[in-house]
Amino acid sequence: MRITMLTFAALAAAPAGALVFAPPALAQDAAAGREHFVTYCAACHGMEGRGDGRMAELLTVLPPDLTQLSAGNDGVFPTYRVARQIDGRDPLLAHGGEMPLFGSFFQEAGADVAIADATGQPIMTTQPIAELVTYLQEIQE
Repeated sequence: MRITMLTFAALAAAPAGALVFAPPALAQDAAAGREHFVTYCAACHGMEGRGDGRMAELLTVLPPDLTQLSAGNDGVFPTYRVARQIDGRDPLLAHGGEMPLFGSFFQEAGADVAIADATGQPIMTTQPIAELVTYLQEIQE
């Protein structure tokens, strides 16, 4: 308790603007993200995310190679864009808005969590989307 009070006192005494907070950590579970991917995404995007899923040939718009998202964005993973496309805030015509097969699962999956984009700006999304985004970051080539 004493340490907490000392910390509070030090923060309260610091001049305005002197406090710098680190961006939220990406504490999401990439293994859970892979499970979500296999369950909800692999049919179209393929088991390795290369756009070669068993349903891909039936689609009018071919799924992209998700391992190349960073490469197509000057080497920076487009966290904000990816999260918005998954949750339907930035709808893709090929997805019919939100991801049609699992949009409601990702939208209604509990409390929102923060993930950081490349600039450190927090992005609020659901836990499953955060986990899926974390997994997609890990498979970048």
